[in-house]
Amino acid sequence: MEDDVAVDPQGPLAGQEGVQFFLQAVNSLFSDYGWYILFALIGVYLLVQKLSKNLQGTKGSSVPKTAIEPDDVVKQQEALLAARMKMQEQLNAQAEKFKEKQKMLKEEKRKQKIAMWESMQEGKSYKATLQHNQEPMAEASTSTTVVKPKPNRKPLRGEGYNPLSGEGGGTCSWRPGRRGPSSGG
Repeated sequence: MEDDVAVDPQGPLAGQEGVQFFLQAVNSLFSDYGWYILFALIGVYLLVQKLSKNLQGTKGSSVPKTAIEPDDVVKQQEALLAARMKMQEQLNAQAEKFKEKQKMLKEEKRKQKIAMWESMQEGKSYKATLQHNQEPMAEASTSTTVVKPKPNRKPLRGEGYNPLSGEGGGTCSWRPGRRGPSSGG
């Protein structure tokens, strides 16, 4: 009957040696590359978390887009069209006002040129006629808008002038003395 039972020549020790060999291999792997493996696992975990959020975000954002009612869309489009028409009407009104102003300015310039031509034909001075013609225009322009003359002041130096920087081409700057013997007696 003893022949029926097959006995492993290595015995139960062979299974234990395989497990010990495996544990030693894993131990040496972790002792050599443990920190790298840990950081790689953390990176993979964070990547999976971010990808899962992105996938949930795309699925969740598609639902509200389809929940918009067609009537609301039509109302929004009509309101947008009405606002555009109102803005276009305002723009057209401003353009008409601008054209009228331009037409009036051209007419004034034409009248000035005619007056200058007539005064030159009569032998009068150009400047006297120009000043005479500008006085009525100045009264008319001051009644509608106030124009302030710009001062004719030029800066003495550039905008970025700094006297302590040594730049700017100033005449007062320190220069080292001459090299050589003194000329004193």
